[in-house]
Amino acid sequence: MPAAFADRFVRCARRLGHPLCVGIDPHLTEIPRTFRSGAMEHGDPETAAAVERWCFALLDRVTGRVAAVKPQSACFEALGPAGAAVLARVLAEARARGLLVVLDAKRGDIGSTAEAYAAAYLRKGAPFACDALTVNAYLGLDTLEPFVAAAAESGGGVFVVLRSSNPGARDLQDLPAPSRPLYQGLAAALAAKGPLLRGPETEWSGLGVVVGATWPEESRHVRELLPRSLFLVPGYGAQGAGARDAVAGFVRGPDGRLEGGLVASSRAIGFPEPGREADAAGWERAVDRALDAAIADLTSAIG
Repeated sequence: MPAAFADRFVRCARRLGHPLCVGIDPHLTEIPRTFRSGAMEHGDPETAAAVERWCFALLDRVTGRVAAVKPQSACFEALGPAGAAVLARVLAEARARGLLVVLDAKRGDIGSTAEAYAAAYLRKGAPFACDALTVNAYLGLDTLEPFVAAAAESGGGVFVVLRSSNPGARDLQDLPAPSRPLYQGLAAALAAKGPLLRGPETEWSGLGVVVGATWPEESRHVRELLPRSLFLVPGYGAQGAGARDAVAGFVRGPDGRLEGGLVASSRAIGFPEPGREADAAGWERAVDRALDAAIADLTSAIG
């Protein structure tokens, strides 16, 4: 069995010196001109091939520079069977390159349905095998059990949506339950399960939580409740949050730098300006500049 996800990520992030995770979100209207073909519509048979070219080109730029990538499953599912096949190939290619893969699918259901999701993504022989998966636990803590069990067997990770980065997160996640916001209640309930996916080398837990960079104060509160759980932090970059907000819930590691999570950036790196209208070489240069900027920004924030 491979080492625990938390150990693998933290070890790589320490070596690289930053926590950046690059999102792979192939929104069709954003795919750069140099990769486009056909009508670029969901039903066009050429669309999936164009998406695959962009995904593999993005992997070329980030391999060896970040610890992890985060494909957005919905963008591939929208392309139908051909998109699902592209997703499977992107997942396999990223892992073959030594990148950790966090699949952003936000699955969550009860009983045998949750078992089926776990088999699809986290168990040995999974057709969409990834290193970690985002899940939604607001149907109840029992919905997590199949995912955690599968991750424990495969050395994987599970990121539970806790405090999402969208403005509407307050609508439900802040509801009192009964004496504190619901998201804090969920965090407290997860605390007892963290040791199930804890890495023996770093003592970080791969039973992590999604906490948006747009909520730095909430991130600090969550860290008090989950002192050793990895955070997956969306909202950095194009969604408006800065690097210091993104690492607000991190803590000092043995090297003196802040650690404790993955900071995700998707559009700012995959679709940089002016790269969308450039040729292949121009897009590559634009991605490299965006990647350099994000790494420098986060390196400074954790120092």
